[in-house]
Amino acid sequence: MKNFTFTILFSLILLVCSIYQTQAQNYPTDGILLKGYGLYLFDDGFDARFNFGQYYDGKIKGGLQWGAGIEYRPNAQVGLELMYLRQDTNAPTTYLVGLEPEFTDFDLAMNYIMVGGLRHAQLGAGNVEAFGGLMAGMLIADATNPETRRSQSATKFAWGFKGGMTFWASDRAGIMLQAQLLSVVEGIGGGFYFGTGGPGAGISTYSTMFQFGLGGGLVFKLN
Repeated sequence: MKNFTFTILFSLILLVCSIYQTQAQNYPTDGILLKGYGLYLFDDGFDARFNFGQYYDGKIKGGLQWGAGIEYRPNAQVGLELMYLRQDTNAPTTYLVGLEPEFTDFDLAMNYIMVGGLRHAQLGAGNVEAFGGLMAGMLIADATNPETRRSQSATKFAWGFKGGMTFWASDRAGIMLQAQLLSVVEGIGGGFYFGTGGPGAGISTYSTMFQFGLGGGLVFKLN
């Protein structure tokens, strides 16, 4: 999966370079834009300690995050975007909730629903834009113990920011390259119980999670 993701990113970079060499034009960018995303997320660790010596230490493995967004731009400088992003990954975790430490490689599905404000700035002759902005919303996470097939869901507040560049190939389509950071307060630990019976309600703690990603996507102007 990692090699596949980097192949996609490399292809996007080559395509961007070919677009940038074309004759620049001033493309209209207000209106409604539809976006498709593909990013590679890097590993992120999490841990927590409790009374009586109980603890857990784990890692959310990196991988492909995909999704879509729709942005309303009243003018060429600002926009409001609604996004859905998903990652299917694993969370290898060592934990102590009894007398002996245990290890489970949990299956983890992470669904982000985010709303964000964006600021755009035209660069050069007009077919390249820089963008950046903040976003807030929620993470809906589903953890499954592959040994027992028991699962548990949790919904947590999420926030983040992103920035990058859009290369417009025409007045209707462009390519995005971007960096992104998503954070979840009381993330994988809060609301999940890592025990021998699989995830279940019982332990709640603060274990802030940070997921950094690099990638891009395609953008289409609808009107």
